[in-house]
Amino acid sequence: MLHHHGQTRTLRHNLQLAGLLSFVAGVVNVCGFFAVETLTTNVTGHFAFFAQGMLRRDYAAALEYMAFIIAFFFGAIFASVLVEAISRRNARYVYVVPVTIEIAIITVAALVPVEHNFAYTTELSCCLLFAMGLQNSLVTIISSSVVRTTHLTGLFTDLGIEIGQLFFYHADDKRRKLRASIGLRFTIVAAFFAGCTAGGVTYSLIGLDAMLIASAVLAGALIYDNAKYMRAE
Repeated sequence: MLHHHGQTRTLRHNLQLAGLLSFVAGVVNVCGFFAVETLTTNVTGHFAFFAQGMLRRDYAAALEYMAFIIAFFFGAIFASVLVEAISRRNARYVYVVPVTIEIAIITVAALVPVEHNFAYTTELSCCLLFAMGLQNSLVTIISSSVVRTTHLTGLFTDLGIEIGQLFFYHADDKRRKLRASIGLRFTIVAAFFAGCTAGGVTYSLIGLDAMLIASAVLAGALIYDNAKYMRAE
């Protein structure tokens, strides 16, 4: 799931990767929003809020939203640099380190005392956006740009295009590829929705500790994937 890349990746690997990491993004998305009232898995809306702050001359708010955008961007850069640097030393750990860092960030954010949630909302938001930028960059690299997991805007666009193409593509191989791609995108949507639901319900019970679900899923995936990789050696 994590170790396979390039031509060694199969649809099953991408489905597993998409399902797990989209679920994680869904949990972080809803828990982050409930805790700090900020979108913490993508930056599309933050550009609009940044522009609004500039137009209203509320430069403090504009800078805050720019910080969110930069945090996500730096997370993506960080993941790319890590993958390239580690792959030149020991390819076995190329995805272990970035995922471990993501687990650490989400876990620390989840365990922040409740009284600090409202005192350091900007810092907490930046940490979660950095983690999601890291995840989105990592999954893009692993899947050769086939899978995205932290937001659904582009996904629904691609899904709409592919469903439309089903009406016009009649060759068996084309339709097979389209159905596989559509199934992958529906998996991402379903997993993200499941993560949002699980995160929302759990947040109502235990607060931001609900994000430990995301940490546990990532840790479980990392342990499983490495155990499977070691058995295959």
